[in-house]
Amino acid sequence: MKPFAWQARVYYEDTDAGGIVYYANYLRFLERSRTEWLRSRGVSQPALARDPGVVFSVVAIEAHYRRPARLDDLLSISCEPAADGGACILFAQRIWREPLADQLLLDATVRVACLDATTLKPRRLPPVIARELAQGVADAR
Repeated sequence: MKPFAWQARVYYEDTDAGGIVYYANYLRFLERSRTEWLRSRGVSQPALARDPGVVFSVVAIEAHYRRPARLDDLLSISCEPAADGGACILFAQRIWREPLADQLLLDATVRVACLDATTLKPRRLPPVIARELAQGVADAR
């Protein structure tokens, strides 16, 4: 599967007093990229919460900070999803400074669980998501 990429600009609100992106704000960029990946496939999280009644929750993350992002940088945030059992998605994610030439800022692995919107207990991935993940595997072959 070709990685999905989404761009974001670093604003003052993303930075610390030195104009460097605060470490926790990288997680926001990763989250937005995963949301935009879903949106690019015609999947709405509010719609999934209504029918079939599922939400997603990050259950594990491992992040490696390589270089700092700074105020006004243009970033590309990628995500490569893969099925991880019947109720989880494992995302390989990266953040680069534009242009992409050797400016890797962060790489992360994020495990997201599919949960019942009412009980918050694990549920199988909805068919629309499972199809997207299966299509990605088929495209990679």
